[in-house]
Amino acid sequence: MPPSLAIAWQNLPAAALQQDPGLSAAWDRLNARRGDLPFLSTDAITAALDSFGTGRERLLVGQQGQGIAAMFLLVRTAAAKWQSFQPSQLPLGAWVADDRLPVLDLARSLIRGPLGFCLLLSITQIDPLHAARPANTADSQSSDYIRTAWTELHGSFAEYWNRRGKNLRQNMRKQRNRLVGEGINGHLRVLHQPADMAEAIARYGALESAGWKAGQGTAVHPDNAQGRFYRRLLEISAMRGEAVVFEYLFDDRVVATNLCLRREDVLVILKTTYDESIQSYSPAFLLSQDVIELLYHEGRIQRIEYYGRMMEWHGRWTENSRVLYHLTLYRWPLLQRLAEWRRRKKTGAGPSAG
Repeated sequence: MPPSLAIAWQNLPAAALQQDPGLSAAWDRLNARRGDLPFLSTDAITAALDSFGTGRERLLVGQQGQGIAAMFLLVRTAAAKWQSFQPSQLPLGAWVADDRLPVLDLARSLIRGPLGFCLLLSITQIDPLHAARPANTADSQSSDYIRTAWTELHGSFAEYWNRRGKNLRQNMRKQRNRLVGEGINGHLRVLHQPADMAEAIARYGALESAGWKAGQGTAVHPDNAQGRFYRRLLEISAMRGEAVVFEYLFDDRVVATNLCLRREDVLVILKTTYDESIQSYSPAFLLSQDVIELLYHEGRIQRIEYYGRMMEWHGRWTENSRVLYHLTLYRWPLLQRLAEWRRRKKTGAGPSAG
């Protein structure tokens, strides 16, 4: 039975999370209760606020009894609408809470309390692994965000590799034989020291800036907000032994990179890029195979989380996937019915089954 939701909320500037050591400690304590995700640590969240925040973000602190039971970073998106602080660089929405408190109950407590006249509250990019997806109700609706993949590392690498598709195994063997035949030393490099991170981000940015993302203006670069965010995040995390960068090289040339965080037995791949000019090899696949084999050998990591949208290539490495979701709460059921009517009118769809 979840504890009573008699929560007293404070509505504070987001900067309070960094300025008040007590709030920072409470955030990390609650994160540890629900998933213990390294990209939702106080350090990661404050880095995201500094890089991508507008200054309008608010920290909602929910007090229950003598302790803090929930904390949400929210931003007003319209006169009577609020949503999670959600830069694209954070895989999940920025909130933490006692793991016994259902997210829908927390959202209801928020919309009826500290947000003033709020008609709609959206909690974005929720992982059902850490917050069970609620059924739709008269005043709420959950909606699919993306399907994401993860890899379980059980047994041995040989067993894992034998479960992969025949085409993948043959293709990787042919590529490695071709590298040897052409005299190219293909090898993995692992970086985990704080002093390694700045140059790793610079090399990552050089690869990504030469690819398709450069044309869209979304590439990481050491001098843009994304580059500064990832450098700061990885440097701080490396001080705790939680950052790792995997690079695949052809001789001395970096051709693929994974930026990762690890905590306990879980590795989270934050970003991946590769040299798109290489047509005769699959650098990202060579990197993935070597990383997974290394993790099996080390024996520490039991699960790899990708957290990005599941692509066809993910299915070659794993059979596991789940759907991340958004939760939208309306102040009154009438607003939910009106939103549903507008959705059906726009799409021509029938009534929702939720």
